[in-house]
Amino acid sequence: MKLVQLILNILWVVLCGFWMALGYLLAALICFILIITIPFGIASLRLAGYVLWPFGRTVVDKPGAGAGSLIGNIIWFVFAGWWLAIGHIATSIALAVTIIGLPFAWANLKLVPLSLFPLGHEVVDADDVTS
Repeated sequence: MKLVQLILNILWVVLCGFWMALGYLLAALICFILIITIPFGIASLRLAGYVLWPFGRTVVDKPGAGAGSLIGNIIWFVFAGWWLAIGHIATSIALAVTIIGLPFAWANLKLVPLSLFPLGHEVVDADDVTS
């Protein structure tokens, strides 16, 4: 299974992961420059790593995330989230044109909600998640 994840991650990076991670890194850079938005920059860096190498990892709700995450997600949505979501949707459309890109297009669409509302979630190894 690890070999399949490695192959999928390499294909992902080549087809779309690198460019989407750059988008998250740009959002993080802007957040770090504005100083007051540094927590958003940290969340954006966390997502950049996930978007760059997603297979074998998953996103779970962070315990204890409450009203602060809700307010932060609203601010994130207004200033950065919808731009990143548009990037995921555009990339999905481009990938869906090819046969090999269909699973990656679907994976990109699954990242849209996370790009819109990243706070209150954490990225974990898929093997560590218990149902």
